[in-house]
Amino acid sequence: MSGRGRRRRVVNSTRVIALSFAGVILTGALLLMLPIASRSGVSCGPITALFTATSATCVTGLIVVDTLTQFTLFGQVVILALIQLGGLGFMSVIFLLASLVKKRMSLSQRLMMVSAFNLNDMHDVARLVGGAFRLTFLVEGMGAIVLTACFWPRYGLGAIWKGVFTAVSAFCNAGFDLLGPDGLGSLSTYSDNPVVLLTVACLIVCGGLGFFVWEEIIHKKSFHRLSLYSKMVIVITASLIVGGMLFFLLVEHDNPETLGGMPWWQQGLNALFQSITLRTAGFLSISQGGLREVSQFVCVLFMLVGGSAGSTAGGIKTVTLGVLVLAMRAGLHGRSEVTIRGRTIPLTKVLSAVTLVLVVSVMFLFSSITISVVDEVPYLSAAFETASALGTVGLTTGITPTLSTFSHLLLVAMMYLGRVGVLSLSVAFLTQGGRQSRISYPESDVMIG
Repeated sequence: MSGRGRRRRVVNSTRVIALSFAGVILTGALLLMLPIASRSGVSCGPITALFTATSATCVTGLIVVDTLTQFTLFGQVVILALIQLGGLGFMSVIFLLASLVKKRMSLSQRLMMVSAFNLNDMHDVARLVGGAFRLTFLVEGMGAIVLTACFWPRYGLGAIWKGVFTAVSAFCNAGFDLLGPDGLGSLSTYSDNPVVLLTVACLIVCGGLGFFVWEEIIHKKSFHRLSLYSKMVIVITASLIVGGMLFFLLVEHDNPETLGGMPWWQQGLNALFQSITLRTAGFLSISQGGLREVSQFVCVLFMLVGGSAGSTAGGIKTVTLGVLVLAMRAGLHGRSEVTIRGRTIPLTKVLSAVTLVLVVSVMFLFSSITISVVDEVPYLSAAFETASALGTVGLTTGITPTLSTFSHLLLVAMMYLGRVGVLSLSVAFLTQGGRQSRISYPESDVMIG
């Protein structure tokens, strides 16, 4: 196959994935609009349905109405299905159905899998996707059992459904819950329960590492035998979690609206959970609106970074951040090549990382400024909600339900772009043949800095 034909297939594959997510969102919105989906028996309306369906499919967790009090069991099942579809990826579910009927995947379908999991090639796609499903259902099942046991004393038989829903939502980094608006909502009533918070935290981390990394961990069983990519994911993820925990302990330990007043062990537990949930999960155990301004700013940065490629998480991804740091190090040392541990990062990967960060930054600034101006809310609050949507996190300072319809639709667009991927969309819709220029221009120096 020619290079041009191969590029055309990649473009078509990413286009199908982008459109499939849009199709799932619209289908979910239509189902949630049905009167049977609302406890009141009256449709929740198109904007609320679209916002909720987008948030669920894009595994974000931002809400304009409380999931438990607004939606019936039918509506909750629809939301959970959207979360699972969005977490695994629509094309992954198509692959599972093809496997069940013993249908061999075509080349174009394999290219879709490569795009859906953000892989570099088609090597053993079937094994990776099959392993992703097994890991997903195993981890979600174990989490559901533990959470059901924890919820049982308070909810009785209802704990089973709440445990399953919370486990799936946590592994898929969605942030939806059925615990109601008690306290601050979400997991705030369990801020003193280490089993609940640590179980949800483990589910979030497992979902956010990425299926490729987990496959390597399971089969190679040694950190030293892992690929450079997997090592970078694990090291950067651990550094962000530990660094975030120490930061929130230092800044929020005496804040009466967040960690202040808690015993030391509970402060450490909730600081750890806060650091992990910012990795695009969206659950909360402490007030986000009560955080100090510097903490909210750091939350914005963490949410924009997100999880890892090929995972259920959003954001610019951990390795993208790592590549930028390595590029900065190379620039400071006057080197033209970006290297790590005796390996060179391809220039195309460095340019992709820079492009992604710049595009996300522009979208973030435009959306946050627009929301702040249109709804006349403090900029930091608008930035927090925008980063939460674009990073598919779902945390909120509490202003999302009060925003205008225009801002809700803007956040819908940010959630969609954050999940489908800015680069995937640009490849799918903006690439014009992808041909290399046949003209070489002379170089010219420009002054930098």
